[in-house]
Amino acid sequence: MAMIPVFDVGRVLVDWQPDRLLQELLGGPEALAAFHAEVDFIAWHGAQDAGRSVADAVAAAHRDHPAYAETLAQIYARWNDTIPGPVEGTPRLLEALADRGPVFAITNFPAHQWPKALVRFPFLTRFTDVVVSGEVGLIKPDPAIYRLLLERNGLEAADCVFIDDNPPNVAAARQVGMDAILFTDAPALAKALSERGIVA
Repeated sequence: MAMIPVFDVGRVLVDWQPDRLLQELLGGPEALAAFHAEVDFIAWHGAQDAGRSVADAVAAAHRDHPAYAETLAQIYARWNDTIPGPVEGTPRLLEALADRGPVFAITNFPAHQWPKALVRFPFLTRFTDVVVSGEVGLIKPDPAIYRLLLERNGLEAADCVFIDDNPPNVAAARQVGMDAILFTDAPALAKALSERGIVA
Protein backbone atom coordinates (compact mmCIF):
# COMPACT_ATOMS: atom_id res chain seq x y z
CA MET A 1 0.00 0.00 0.00
CA ALA A 2 1.25 3.47 -0.88
CA MET A 3 2.04 5.79 2.00
CA ILE A 4 -0.64 8.29 2.95
CA PRO A 5 0.27 12.00 2.72
CA VAL A 6 -0.49 14.26 5.69
CA PHE A 7 -0.02 17.97 4.96
CA ASP A 8 0.61 21.05 7.01
CA VAL A 9 -1.28 24.05 5.56
CA GLY A 10 0.43 27.35 6.43
CA ARG A 11 3.53 28.01 4.28
CA VAL A 12 3.07 24.64 2.60
CA LEU A 13 -0.26 25.18 0.81
CA VAL A 14 -1.14 28.79 1.66
CA ASP A 15 1.49 31.47 2.10
CA TRP A 16 0.96 32.89 5.60
CA GLN A 17 2.96 36.14 5.90
CA PRO A 18 1.66 38.20 8.86
CA ASP A 19 4.61 40.59 8.74
CA ARG A 20 3.30 41.98 5.44
CA LEU A 21 0.17 43.29 7.14
CA LEU A 22 1.98 44.24 10.35
CA GLN A 23 4.50 46.36 8.47
CA GLU A 24 1.70 48.10 6.59
CA LEU A 25 -0.20 48.80 9.82
CA LEU A 26 2.88 49.95 11.74
CA GLY A 27 4.36 52.13 9.02
CA GLY A 28 7.57 50.45 7.91
CA PRO A 29 10.36 48.00 8.68
CA GLU A 30 11.81 49.92 11.64
CA ALA A 31 8.43 50.06 13.35
CA LEU A 32 7.96 46.36 12.63
CA ALA A 33 11.31 45.57 14.24
CA ALA A 34 10.33 47.59 17.33
CA PHE A 35 7.05 45.69 17.49
CA HIS A 36 8.79 42.31 17.40
CA ALA A 37 11.24 43.48 20.07
CA GLU A 38 8.31 44.01 22.44
CA VAL A 39 5.72 41.45 21.33
CA ASP A 40 6.28 37.71 21.00
CA PHE A 41 3.88 37.56 18.08
CA ILE A 42 4.26 33.83 17.43
CA ALA A 43 3.37 33.03 21.05
CA TRP A 44 0.43 35.48 21.03
CA HIS A 45 -0.96 34.09 17.78
CA GLY A 46 -0.15 30.54 18.90
CA ALA A 47 -2.69 30.88 21.68
CA GLN A 48 -5.36 31.41 19.01
CA ASP A 49 -4.02 28.40 17.12
CA ALA A 50 -4.57 26.47 20.36
CA GLY A 51 -8.18 27.63 20.70
CA ARG A 52 -8.21 31.08 22.35
CA SER A 53 -10.99 33.30 20.98
CA VAL A 54 -10.35 36.56 19.15
CA ALA A 55 -12.11 38.48 21.93
CA ASP A 56 -9.82 36.95 24.55
CA ALA A 57 -6.79 37.51 22.34
CA VAL A 58 -7.57 41.20 21.91
CA ALA A 59 -8.24 41.54 25.65
CA ALA A 60 -4.83 39.99 26.34
CA ALA A 61 -3.22 42.40 23.89
CA HIS A 62 -4.83 45.39 25.62
CA ARG A 63 -3.56 44.09 28.95
CA ASP A 64 -0.04 43.09 27.92
CA HIS A 65 0.75 45.34 24.92
CA PRO A 66 -1.64 48.30 24.97
CA ALA A 67 0.39 50.28 22.44
CA TYR A 68 -0.06 47.48 19.91
CA ALA A 69 -3.50 46.16 20.86
CA GLU A 70 -5.35 47.68 17.92
CA THR A 71 -2.64 46.51 15.52
CA LEU A 72 -2.93 42.97 16.83
CA ALA A 73 -6.71 43.08 16.54
CA GLN A 74 -6.31 43.83 12.83
CA ILE A 75 -4.56 40.49 12.27
CA TYR A 76 -7.95 38.79 12.43
CA ALA A 77 -10.07 41.66 11.11
CA ARG A 78 -7.88 41.62 7.99
CA TRP A 79 -6.88 37.95 8.04
CA ASN A 80 -6.92 37.60 4.25
CA ASP A 81 -4.19 40.25 4.05
CA THR A 82 -1.86 37.94 6.01
CA ILE A 83 -2.16 35.32 3.25
CA PRO A 84 -1.10 36.73 -0.14
CA GLY A 85 -2.14 33.53 -1.91
CA PRO A 86 -1.34 29.85 -2.32
CA VAL A 87 2.18 28.47 -2.20
CA GLU A 88 3.28 27.93 -5.79
CA GLY A 89 2.79 24.38 -7.00
CA THR A 90 1.58 22.60 -3.90
CA PRO A 91 -2.19 23.05 -4.41
CA ARG A 92 -1.88 21.29 -7.78
CA LEU A 93 0.09 18.52 -6.11
CA LEU A 94 -2.56 18.17 -3.40
CA GLU A 95 -5.36 18.01 -5.98
CA ALA A 96 -3.55 15.29 -7.93
CA LEU A 97 -2.92 13.26 -4.78
CA ALA A 98 -6.55 13.64 -3.68
CA ASP A 99 -7.69 12.34 -7.06
CA ARG A 100 -5.75 9.13 -6.36
CA GLY A 101 -6.59 8.42 -2.73
CA PRO A 102 -6.97 9.74 0.82
CA VAL A 103 -4.96 12.80 1.86
CA PHE A 104 -5.02 14.31 5.35
CA ALA A 105 -3.86 17.47 7.10
CA ILE A 106 -2.80 18.67 10.52
CA THR A 107 -2.73 22.45 10.75
CA ASN A 108 -2.03 25.02 13.42
CA PHE A 109 -4.87 27.38 12.52
CA PRO A 110 -7.34 29.48 14.54
CA ALA A 111 -10.75 27.84 14.55
CA HIS A 112 -12.50 31.10 13.72
CA GLN A 113 -10.40 31.60 10.56
CA TRP A 114 -10.50 28.08 9.15
CA PRO A 115 -13.96 28.35 7.52
CA LYS A 116 -12.79 31.51 5.73
CA ALA A 117 -9.75 29.66 4.41
CA LEU A 118 -11.96 26.90 2.98
CA VAL A 119 -14.02 29.46 1.08
CA ARG A 120 -11.01 31.35 -0.25
CA PHE A 121 -8.94 28.27 -1.10
CA PRO A 122 -11.31 25.51 -2.28
CA PHE A 123 -8.43 23.06 -2.71
CA LEU A 124 -8.35 22.83 1.10
CA THR A 125 -11.68 20.99 0.93
CA ARG A 126 -10.00 18.04 -0.83
CA PHE A 127 -8.67 16.52 2.37
CA THR A 128 -10.25 13.34 3.69
CA ASP A 129 -9.91 14.84 7.19
CA VAL A 130 -8.19 17.88 8.69
CA VAL A 131 -7.20 18.25 12.33
CA VAL A 132 -7.42 22.01 12.97
CA SER A 133 -5.52 22.94 16.13
CA GLY A 134 -7.92 25.69 17.16
CA GLU A 135 -10.86 23.29 16.96
CA VAL A 136 -9.28 20.52 19.04
CA GLY A 137 -7.25 22.54 21.56
CA LEU A 138 -3.97 20.88 20.59
CA ILE A 139 -1.10 22.43 18.68
CA LYS A 140 1.93 21.12 16.81
CA PRO A 141 4.50 19.97 17.79
CA ASP A 142 2.56 18.31 20.63
CA PRO A 143 2.60 14.60 19.70
CA ALA A 144 -1.03 14.35 20.83
CA ILE A 145 -2.29 16.23 17.77
CA TYR A 146 -0.64 13.71 15.44
CA ARG A 147 -2.07 10.82 17.44
CA LEU A 148 -5.53 12.41 17.24
CA LEU A 149 -5.44 12.34 13.44
CA LEU A 150 -4.35 8.70 13.50
CA GLU A 151 -6.97 7.63 16.04
CA ARG A 152 -9.96 9.33 14.51
CA ASN A 153 -9.15 7.99 11.03
CA GLY A 154 -7.96 4.50 11.93
CA LEU A 155 -4.48 5.14 10.53
CA GLU A 156 -1.15 3.59 11.44
CA ALA A 157 1.69 6.07 11.91
CA ALA A 158 4.05 3.93 9.85
CA ASP A 159 1.69 4.23 6.86
CA CYS A 160 1.79 8.06 6.86
CA VAL A 161 4.24 10.67 5.61
CA PHE A 162 3.90 14.13 7.16
CA ILE A 163 4.85 17.31 5.28
CA ASP A 164 5.64 20.55 7.16
CA ASP A 165 7.91 23.58 6.77
CA ASN A 166 8.74 23.71 10.50
CA PRO A 167 11.57 21.41 11.68
CA PRO A 168 10.13 20.86 15.21
CA ASN A 169 6.83 19.74 13.68
CA VAL A 170 8.65 17.32 11.38
CA ALA A 171 10.60 15.95 14.34
CA ALA A 172 7.39 15.43 16.33
CA ALA A 173 5.82 13.49 13.47
CA ARG A 174 8.83 11.19 13.42
CA GLN A 175 8.56 10.84 17.19
CA VAL A 176 5.08 9.33 16.83
CA GLY A 177 6.28 6.95 14.11
CA MET A 178 5.43 8.78 10.91
CA ASP A 179 7.80 9.33 8.04
CA ALA A 180 8.21 13.08 7.51
CA ILE A 181 9.41 15.57 4.90
CA LEU A 182 10.66 19.08 5.65
CA PHE A 183 8.94 21.23 3.03
CA THR A 184 10.99 23.70 0.99
CA ASP A 185 9.13 23.96 -2.31
CA ALA A 186 6.73 22.01 -4.52
CA PRO A 187 9.32 20.43 -6.88
CA ALA A 188 11.38 19.12 -3.95
CA LEU A 189 8.22 17.79 -2.31
CA ALA A 190 7.11 16.02 -5.50
CA LYS A 191 10.56 14.40 -5.74
CA ALA A 192 10.51 13.32 -2.08
CA LEU A 193 7.03 11.82 -2.47
CA SER A 194 8.03 10.03 -5.69
CA GLU A 195 11.01 8.50 -3.89
CA ARG A 196 8.50 7.02 -1.42
CA GLY A 197 6.35 5.60 -4.19
CA ILE A 198 3.71 8.33 -3.91
CA VAL A 199 2.96 9.54 -7.42
CA ALA A 200 0.64 12.51 -7.99
